[in-house]
Amino acid sequence: MAETQRVATLTLDGKTYELPVLSPTVGPDVLDIRKLYGQADVFTFDPGFTSTAACESEITYIDGDKGELLYRGYPIEQLAEKSHYLEVCYLLLNGELPNEKQMNDFEYRITRHTMLHEQILMFFRGFRRDSHPMATMVGVVGAMSSFYHDSLDINDPWQREVAAMRMIAKLPTIAAMAYKYSIGQPMVYPRNDLDYASNFLHMCFSVPAEPYVVKPELAKAMDRIMMLHADHEQNASTSTVRLAGSSGANPFACIAAGIACLWGPAHGGANQACLEMLREIGSVDRIPEYIARAKDKNDPFRLMGFGHRVYKNFDPRAKVMKESADEVLDLLGIHDNPILQVAKELEKIALEDDYFVSKKLYPNVDFYSGIILEAMGFPTAMFTPIFALSRTVGWISQWKEMLGDPTGKIGRPRQLYTGLPARDYREVKDR
Repeated sequence: MAETQRVATLTLDGKTYELPVLSPTVGPDVLDIRKLYGQADVFTFDPGFTSTAACESEITYIDGDKGELLYRGYPIEQLAEKSHYLEVCYLLLNGELPNEKQMNDFEYRITRHTMLHEQILMFFRGFRRDSHPMATMVGVVGAMSSFYHDSLDINDPWQREVAAMRMIAKLPTIAAMAYKYSIGQPMVYPRNDLDYASNFLHMCFSVPAEPYVVKPELAKAMDRIMMLHADHEQNASTSTVRLAGSSGANPFACIAAGIACLWGPAHGGANQACLEMLREIGSVDRIPEYIARAKDKNDPFRLMGFGHRVYKNFDPRAKVMKESADEVLDLLGIHDNPILQVAKELEKIALEDDYFVSKKLYPNVDFYSGIILEAMGFPTAMFTPIFALSRTVGWISQWKEMLGDPTGKIGRPRQLYTGLPARDYREVKDR
């Protein structure tokens, strides 16, 4: 529990109320207003909850001014350089990095949970072939609660653990199968001899007719994408998972709710929107036109993939992702792709142009991850599903933490009502 050392005084209608000030480990202090309504009969008004701490958490910390992202206290740059996705999964779930025995056991358990119940494959066939993979993922993940009855009791720590293992292991399989279904290719089963990222790429790009070998460099880039998206504090989808979980909903329903929220173009769909913007620009010679539009306050056009709502300086994940993007493009030798040529030129302008530099509109993680996924051969419709499978461990970690909070209660935001006051019903002939 955060420490209470001071109080703030609120004066309203001649009466004074004391609000405890909670001090976090790092970050700004927080006013505790839990008793304010009962004492003063007033609510606070905070659309979007951008100035409200809705929970207490030990998982992830963001300092938007410094451009800092910590997973359980570890800087994301160090983890990206020295760690890998499944080790980060263990860290987020358990609070500490694993020793060798713990890591081997965790990887073994995840690897042997990657297969889906065979009847779920029939569930895929109920979707139209041209369904967006995110629509398929929302449905399939929600339906998992009808297949895995032995991990639905949220009051049983072991069942919560099993549900966590299942979702971390099976989301890549579900995402890959949604992709294969959408393009009319045979679904590919997971392989236990491949690491997490390599297995996902194999399920997406291999076909039964010929052998497919995953390039280690691409697997490393995919692992980094997953790691950098694993958690990001109390964003919209994470808050959705917590809100759904506060009602006692089963874990599969909670994660399906998170996937549905992530689907929004303002959230998980940002990297897809970025690539669609690059396609709209089309060629390098048209960039000046779009740069001028971006600078014009009267033009609704906005450059996607630049700047960030939370990071006011730079996105620390973007630095790591830029390295991976450069490595992937060099490895694949893609120099004649007009979309990627536009991306590289836009990157150069954003890093040098006074307008972008002064407003700190640097390329963000969505910009670089979109470039990498495009170069790998993923269609833009798969960008958000990859984000979803990466973020699953963060959602589950936050969900588990919420269930273990003794002060937790069902989420119930209040409102500033601006509708009509009470009025009497009138018969239809009198209206």
